[in-house]
Amino acid sequence: MSRITVLAGGTLVDGTGSAARHADVWLQGGEIVRIVEGGGGHPEGLDIVDCTDLAIAPGFIDVHSHADNAGYLATADTSKILQGVTTEVVGNCGISLAPRTLPHRVDLDNYAQRLFPVVDWQGESFTEYWAGAERGLVTNAAPLVGQGTLRIAAMGMENRPPSAAEKAKMRDLLLAALEAGAFGLSTGLIYPPGSFSETEEIAELAGHMPDGIYASHLRDEGENVERSVAEAIAIGEAAGCQVQLSHHKAAGKANWGRTEATLAMVDAARERGVRIHLDVYPYTVASTVLTSCVPPWAEAGGEAALLQRLEDSGALGRLRRDIEQGLPGWENEIAATGADGIRIASTQDHRFEGSTLAEIAATIGGDGIDALFHVLREERLRASILLFSMTEGDVQRVLRHPLAMIGSDGLPPGLGGRPHPRLYGTFPRVLSRYVREIPVLTLEAAVHKMTGLPAAAFRLARRGVVAEGNMADLVVFRPGSIRDGATFEDPVQAPLGIERVYLGGRAVVVEGRYVGNRQGERLRPTGGLR
Repeated sequence: MSRITVLAGGTLVDGTGSAARHADVWLQGGEIVRIVEGGGGHPEGLDIVDCTDLAIAPGFIDVHSHADNAGYLATADTSKILQGVTTEVVGNCGISLAPRTLPHRVDLDNYAQRLFPVVDWQGESFTEYWAGAERGLVTNAAPLVGQGTLRIAAMGMENRPPSAAEKAKMRDLLLAALEAGAFGLSTGLIYPPGSFSETEEIAELAGHMPDGIYASHLRDEGENVERSVAEAIAIGEAAGCQVQLSHHKAAGKANWGRTEATLAMVDAARERGVRIHLDVYPYTVASTVLTSCVPPWAEAGGEAALLQRLEDSGALGRLRRDIEQGLPGWENEIAATGADGIRIASTQDHRFEGSTLAEIAATIGGDGIDALFHVLREERLRASILLFSMTEGDVQRVLRHPLAMIGSDGLPPGLGGRPHPRLYGTFPRVLSRYVREIPVLTLEAAVHKMTGLPAAAFRLARRGVVAEGNMADLVVFRPGSIRDGATFEDPVQAPLGIERVYLGGRAVVVEGRYVGNRQGERLRPTGGLR
């Protein structure tokens, strides 16, 4: 029988939102076997870990991650485990790396490589992908399947309604992914092919998973954000499934403050019985792929078609007009943020990283739209960006909402460059800036948003709460000094104040250093939805 480890003398923040209290936590065989209120009374033969002046909490749950590729990386991805994250919900924003089909494999690989580094895996199915990925996981993974991925598998990058046969193909692939343990369906409705999909198409597909989660990057987080929230809620109501509003925000200065209205819509939906939650990251800066700055029509036909349009004077003229004048229902990021508010985060050859479109424009002789076209051509569409598009008031308002959880929305690991610091600092930043420095949340409320609330919403059994019989996924940190180390200038920095992280009862982070051996698990949903 394995030895008992006792986390002794610490302050237990148990993930329920209840008041922190002094308690010892006993671990054995990967589980929490005993909680001793007030602590003390340790028989001989136990391994005692002194947690004086430290907080003991459930391992944090990142409900919005893009680390789908982490299990295939040659080097262990420690960006999350060093933050105290023990579980990541992946497959967000409509893009998962599986399933794929032979007729459209190139379409998916090209599309995915705008966001992900190349992932070398064999097979086509969701099951085959995760059989390979789970062998190299640092954290636990709870995968969603992307609606964009399903659409590409069925019909490529076509900008039209699907045929009956194509709908059936998407349905069959979704059901197979759910049978293989997917937690639900995600959409990225600002990105083709999600943006090619009508509301009814998505609702019909989501209707095949009444026990699943519909997680949506909305069709527009700017001018049409209220309409887009209404669409997500309507899809959930029509399909009878749970709704998750991804990285909720109001983007663009003209739209600041509109989260007051959108959160009222969430409350009204909840009151009439819609199962709905949302997530948020603690920054006023967003991040996405550079191709999101071009109108959706330009992506019809896939990568080769878009690259050809970027070389065609007539198509370039139409693209410029649409960016300058806007299109109904399209989230126009250059108009909302300006060329000086869009900074290159990563590219294939790292040439443009750290520069804004305005700075690149000055170098090549042109404006921000010229710079957009130039970088897309030079980098063959493979570029990610930072968007300085939000305001602090909206971030704090969403953080306070009782249905809001925390998600990093960090770029996939392995891209290099100068990624958004949220990849390395999200969870410590909540606990430092929004608990200690600006008291938006109590410590107990913040931990609940990172643990107990997402565990219940995503059906992560025996996780998210420190209780006897639950899994010993735990984080031990210094509440008085925990902080994020990552900045926009120097984003690849580990946080400070995370002393220990336990995954399945084994210490994988000790004194801020990763000492694990990739022992994360691929999780499957259990129990009912909330």
